[in-house]
Amino acid sequence: MTREQLITQIKTKRSYLCIGLDSELEKLPASVQKQPDPIFFFNKMIIDATRDLCVSYKINTAFYESQGVKGWDAMQRTVEYIGEDHFRIADAKRGDIGNTSAQYAKAFFETLPFDAVTVAPYMGEDSVSPFLKQEGKWAIVLGLTSNKGAADFELQWMGEQRLYEKVLNKVSQWGNTDNLMFVVGATQASEFTHIRNLIPDHFLLVPGVGAQGGSLEEISAKAMNRDGGILVNASRAILFASGGSDFAEAARKQSSLYQQEMNGYLSQFAF
Repeated sequence: MTREQLITQIKTKRSYLCIGLDSELEKLPASVQKQPDPIFFFNKMIIDATRDLCVSYKINTAFYESQGVKGWDAMQRTVEYIGEDHFRIADAKRGDIGNTSAQYAKAFFETLPFDAVTVAPYMGEDSVSPFLKQEGKWAIVLGLTSNKGAADFELQWMGEQRLYEKVLNKVSQWGNTDNLMFVVGATQASEFTHIRNLIPDHFLLVPGVGAQGGSLEEISAKAMNRDGGILVNASRAILFASGGSDFAEAARKQSSLYQQEMNGYLSQFAF
């Protein structure tokens, strides 16, 4: 999906919601666990209930890879079922030497039809560049994350810059606003204004709203730009809004609340 197509989706749906399909098998409703392919069955129900309210789905590959071949099959069936009208993210946090990263890019962009992969930048440009070579495909590079461990490295000073600032400045030179996004956690809201000064035009993937306590209002006020510029991810707050057989209806209700709130913020920006 190109940048223009993504912006069109945001404008059309009045939403910048990304739904995280962190479909942990043990947390699925009892009725779902009895299905032959419970993860895909659950995902399909969630997608059918929410596809008009969001612009993106993010599959955290760990919840699928941990199930072996059956989990990988469920992931492939899920991303194919989502279809091309949504921005499909493989939250895989890859990043290795160049020829290995090239194989990861092939896996998620060719074998599987994802639009984007989350990438760790620690090993440098040659580990990221293979994800930037295909038109309409994106690398979403870890910038400033929500977890408490962000203080161990990302927020440490390196001369006049903190490490995450150095990452944003350096990595933004490797790609462009058509193929490169950054992950910035919702709980780091105090940094968003500064981050927008560093990278005013790049899209940001913002996890941490909902169960992790990030404020959608504060994020939208500080991080949106003239193109919308953000994908706000919610996972558990939507997936497990109900633990019963009405899980899909509950997921739709919660997604609708997010979409309505987002519509209000888009209107404020005359978007």
